[in-house]
Amino acid sequence: MTAVGPYPNFDAFYRAQHDRMFHFFRRKVGRDEAPDLVQEAFTCVLRSGAFDRLENPNGYLTRTARNLVINRARTWHRKGCMLYPLDEARDAPLPPEQEWKIEGRELRAAYRRALLALPRRTRRIFLMHRLKGMSYRAIAEQLGVGDKGVEYHMMRALARCRRVSGRSGSTALF
Repeated sequence: MTAVGPYPNFDAFYRAQHDRMFHFFRRKVGRDEAPDLVQEAFTCVLRSGAFDRLENPNGYLTRTARNLVINRARTWHRKGCMLYPLDEARDAPLPPEQEWKIEGRELRAAYRRALLALPRRTRRIFLMHRLKGMSYRAIAEQLGVGDKGVEYHMMRALARCRRVSGRSGSTALF
């Protein structure tokens, strides 16, 4: 082989351009696939047999690299799939959803038992406020009790719910 441009031989060309090609492929296809495509690009240039006759080996290598990316994209498109590099910040593992559902079900059952254990009037006031969204004043008027009475019953119900959530390890209030 004769000297091509600033490179005395293919080995010098490879060493000089390897990092540039790696960064090019890393941006296009990701860190995992880049080394293989770098190797493939240099192999294509060498196998073409044109290296000795090239006036601009860097341009030829860049064009070869772009063609490899295009061919790879066409292949993936034909197969009907896309390859996205793993983004660890976005794709971080999550705790199993099934575990959350089971814990939620257990907590709801504990709240239900706690509410059923409340005195009838306390339970009724709590449900009027939390489920129907009624104000303390509206509840007091409807049931014929004072505002302080409604507050007392709500405090009892919330204290019972806090005890249940404390035992289950949850910090959520009903």
